[in-house]
Formats: sequence, C-alpha cells, structure tokens
Amino acid sequence: MPDSPAPAVATTGPAKASRRAWIAMGIAAFVYFMAVVHRTSFGIAGIEASERFGIEATTLSVLAMVQIAVYASMQLPAGSLIDRFGSRAVLIGGSLIMAAGQLLLATTPALAGAVIARVLIGLGDAPIFIAGNQIAAKYFPARQVPVIVQSLGLIGQLGQVASAIPVAFLLHQQGWSATFATLAALGLAAAASVIVGIRRPPTADAAAASVSAVPTARVTLREAIRPAGVKLGFWTHWLGLIGPNTIALLWGVPFLVQAQGLEATTASGLLTVMVVANVCAGPVLGVLTGRHPLRRSWLVLAISVVAAATWASVLIPSTPRPLWQLVLWLAVTGVSGPASLIGLDFARTHGIAGRGGAATGFANIGGFAATVVAVLLVGVALQAVSPAGVSEYTLDEYRIGLSTTALPWAVGIVGVLWARRRTRAEMAAAGVIVPPIREVLARRRAARRR
Repeated sequence: MPDSPAPAVATTGPAKASRRAWIAMGIAAFVYFMAVVHRTSFGIAGIEASERFGIEATTLSVLAMVQIAVYASMQLPAGSLIDRFGSRAVLIGGSLIMAAGQLLLATTPALAGAVIARVLIGLGDAPIFIAGNQIAAKYFPARQVPVIVQSLGLIGQLGQVASAIPVAFLLHQQGWSATFATLAALGLAAAASVIVGIRRPPTADAAAASVSAVPTARVTLREAIRPAGVKLGFWTHWLGLIGPNTIALLWGVPFLVQAQGLEATTASGLLTVMVVANVCAGPVLGVLTGRHPLRRSWLVLAISVVAAATWASVLIPSTPRPLWQLVLWLAVTGVSGPASLIGLDFARTHGIAGRGGAATGFANIGGFAATVVAVLLVGVALQAVSPAGVSEYTLDEYRIGLSTTALPWAVGIVGVLWARRRTRAEMAAAGVIVPPIREVLARRRAARRR
C-alpha cells in the first residue's frame, strides 16, 4: 500500500489579493452573517417556543440542538462538496435551504414541523463557514489568512447581535410568524447576492487558487482527516465553542431572566457583550496566530482556562450576580469564540493539498458536536432537578444545569493536549521543531543581557 500523502505544514497563496477576491470575501461574510442569524434566532425565542409548542426543557434542548446536530454531522460531506463544486455553488444552495427552513418554522403549529425546519436550517448552514474559509485560503496570502478568517468569524457573529436586538424586538412586537418569515426573505436575499456578486475569478486569481486545489494523488476522506494537526483543529474548535454556543443558542436568555432576575429585553441585549468581545479579540488573535504559528495551542489553552474560571465565579455563588460580573463572564465567554477559529487554522496548515474543505469541515465538527453535548446536558440536568411539568427554573437549578458543561470542557482540554503532542511529533519528523516556551524565554533573557 503506498504511503499516505504527507500533511502540509504551510500553505501558499497569491502575493496580493485582488479586488475580485475582496468582493467575494465580502459577500461570503454577508452570507455567513445571515447564517448566524438563522442559527441563533431560535436562542432568543426559547421561552416563546416552549409556549408555542407546549414543550419542557429537555424537549426544548433537543429542538434547539437538532439544527446543530445536523450541522455537525454534515461538515465532512459539506467539505467534500466544496472541494468538488466550489464555494459559490454551496453558498447559494445553503442560503436557499435555510430560507426554506425559516419559512416552515414561521408557518408550522406542530412540533414535528419545527423539527423539520431546524433540520433544514442545519443542512443549509453546514457549508457556509467552510466555503468562506476556502475563499480566504485560496485567494489571499498565507500569512493574511488567519486575520481574514477571524474577520469573517467576527462579521458573522454580528448576526448574533441581530438576533439579540432587532430580531428579538421584532419577535416581541410582531410575533412568531412575522419574525421567521422575515428571516426567510433575508435568506433569499443572501442567495441572490452570491448569484450576482461572486463570479468566476480572472485568470490570475484562478492560477493562484489552483496552487492547492488539486492533490498530487487521489486523497481519500480518511487520509484527509488523518494528520494529527487536523485532529488538533477538531479539539481546539470543540473547546472554544462550548461556552459561547451554550449561552447564545439556548440557555443564555432563560438563565439571565429566570435565575438572575433581568428583563427579557435586557437579557437579550446583554448577550451582545459576547459579540463585542468577539469583535475586539478576533483581529488580535488573528495577528498573533499569523505571527506565532508555533504557539497557537497556548493561546487556546490560556483562554479556555480563564473562561472556565469566570464560569465558576458565576455558578458557584448561590445568589444572583451583580451586573458587572455578568458582563465580565459574557465578555470572557465571547473571547472563546475567535479562539475556536484557531482550530480551523490548524486544519488549513496541516491538511493535505486539495482536500482543504474536508479537513476544515472535520475541524468544524468539533465545536458543534461539543455544543450538542453541552446543551443537552444542561437540559437533562435542569429537568432532573426540577419538579415535573415545570418550564421555569430557579437559580440553584440553573447552577446545577450549567455546571454540567464542565464535562465536555474537560474532554476538550485532554483532546487538545493529546493532539498537540502527536502534531509536534509529526512536525519533528518533518524537520520542524517546536522548542519549549521556557527555552525561548531563556534565550530572550540571555539576548537582553548580552
């Protein structure tokens, strides 16, 4: 059997991005913005969904997580579709499928219809961010790609602001059906923007894009996800999204309203703190990732430990927390979002040429698989510790429920450390040695003394 293709430790790209590349990236950012709106709009409607469909915490968690479960399970097929058909086609198809899902959610009175709607939204959402990553990787200089990807992520996360403020306002003013029908119309607009604005790249761009577009030999899906660096990307993404998604997609507003005593509009607005933190931290982490590619895992681990400490500071006390502490908790949780995108950079730099979509898709499974586990754990724990038939929970019950997120967090820490060790072994075999930080600091101290 021939040896598997070796994983890349670096990627190449054009010396300078063209105007056509920036236009394509801008449209991809808009489509991703709308995908995040579709994804998170259900999170601000958790209480309304309980009333509309007559469901309790566990069922509500399942309904919210159907979309994420489908999204995660479709990452590898989505990446393969992008490798085969290109980013433009999947951006159009994904937007149209999400629009159909929101239209069904707007009109169905039945729980079964809502489940189908969330499945459609998950299917359409699955390839969007990967497609944007591929546009960045193919048409921008390699060192610029981490910053572009972080920028794509933070622009997309503005969709969370749209869910937390204007979508929440529309929901409270116009009701369920009008809100989700409006989102369906905006999904159609996103598809139209791709059709009109993203065209076949000019010759120069096409040549640059083809640098890593075709592998030197046929690469199977198993081989595409085999490199340890791609697995490190998976666990990095897993670790980073547990907190932000658990809060944004379902449990943030109910926790702030029912356990912390805030008004619904105040709670929805407070979630924008995560987005502000995301916007501020994303470019910084992108620059640090580009300048210090051998220290990316340290960034991830440091941010995750600090985030865990802030969660503990909110959940351990048995009384509602002051507003400043809730703001700090949400801000640090928000920083974890761009930290998760470092996982996609691992997949980009360690993946096999020509299967970048598959590698990125595999890494992108991590955070959403962790989200499914975390959100379901919270729902099951809440229902287990509260009286049967109750859909409103106390602070103590939320403390127990949200504390269950420590389990997937611990699994993520172990996964990052395990995959990092294997990645460094593969890099050493390829001649790239990662010196311990203590040695680097010692050399710098010695250089300063000289």
